[in-house]
Amino acid sequence: MIVEHVELIHSVATDSALRELGRHAPEGFEILVEVNVSGEEAKAGIAPDQLDAFISRSPVKVVGLMTMPPQTGDPQRSRAHFAALAALAGERGLPTLSMGTSQDFEVAVEEGATIVRIGTILFA
Repeated sequence: MIVEHVELIHSVATDSALRELGRHAPEGFEILVEVNVSGEEAKAGIAPDQLDAFISRSPVKVVGLMTMPPQTGDPQRSRAHFAALAALAGERGLPTLSMGTSQDFEVAVEEGATIVRIGTILFA
């Protein structure tokens, strides 16, 4: 099982994932819940108004949230989405925020990101 080889899953957003974690995750395992703060239908993630119920169903410790804002050429357009996720995390006392990619990580850090997911910037 993969959960035996990782410390944190960044994008849990389905009840089926929660069920599998409940069956297989070792004690002390932690997750980040993916939240669809933009409301895009094509994006994965829990709707903000369903977040508390989802967290309450989690059989493993939720330590933070993650999001993917809409694709944009202007990193500043992601700011409101990052701020919304930071507010959701703050209201729930969750310390970890995974948000921002190579295109917008600086704005994400300004809004409180503790984890950024960079890739293409490494090869630029």
